[in-house]
Amino acid sequence: MGQTAGMRIDLHTHSAVSDGTDAPAVLVEHAAEAGLDAIALTDHDTFDGVPEAQGAGARVGVVVLGGMEFSTRWDNHSVHLLAYGPRVDDPALSAELTRVREGRDGRVPAMIAKLADLGYPLTSDDVSAQAHGVSVGRPHLADAMVARGYVRDRDEAFARFLDDAGPAFVDRYATPLLEAVGLVKRAGGVAVVAHPWGRGARGVLGERVIVQLAEAGLDGLEVDHPDHDAAAREQLRGLAHRHGLLVTGGSDHHGTGKKHNPLGAGLTDPLVFEEILRRIAG
Repeated sequence: MGQTAGMRIDLHTHSAVSDGTDAPAVLVEHAAEAGLDAIALTDHDTFDGVPEAQGAGARVGVVVLGGMEFSTRWDNHSVHLLAYGPRVDDPALSAELTRVREGRDGRVPAMIAKLADLGYPLTSDDVSAQAHGVSVGRPHLADAMVARGYVRDRDEAFARFLDDAGPAFVDRYATPLLEAVGLVKRAGGVAVVAHPWGRGARGVLGERVIVQLAEAGLDGLEVDHPDHDAAAREQLRGLAHRHGLLVTGGSDHHGTGKKHNPLGAGLTDPLVFEEILRRIAG
């Protein structure tokens, strides 16, 4: 084992640049306080927080791997793809991320209108006040509802109004999953499916789909995640090993935006982290 031996590594975190609640530097400081040696910053569809996070990491002694969580779709189902270390100036990847963010932003007025029809009026300024980066989404609508006193927290906003089956939901564009894997790989990155069996997705990403993704260049599966129980982790670990995929772990930390995802709630083996860094270095 190399220099990563004994490190505690969380490869799935979010800052206020997307839908977390902490600035990138504050997130890294909290990671140090939590006893983590390395994290990946994986904000939704953007790398904008990475420079600040890496600067903070250099100050407090936390390795920060630059990445993002790519909004994708498989068979009309939402799937998230963690992208580690791709070239942020890659033209094809940058253009696609712009398209994804425009789709995210474009549905906000329609969701505001639906909430108004339901008796919960918000303005675009209400939502903008909750968003601190380029990635605006449902969590910011939820935070605006909290600020107005309509709901107690994000969980209630999603459960009652904003989840995929909720009365205020509006669909948006997301990149086809196989295309997203290709974009990340061609940009020199490592592609890992986030929480593949979380949030009811077990029926979507079965073994035959995982085989297709592996053949298309997928690097790994995020197995050790708070959304996976012990049985799911064991089965996913076996599936990954059968098909030559890396097994990663991450907390999916969002600051106070999620209640059950503290930093370090999912960890990546140091040997796997070394392999990810090796693949990025080429």
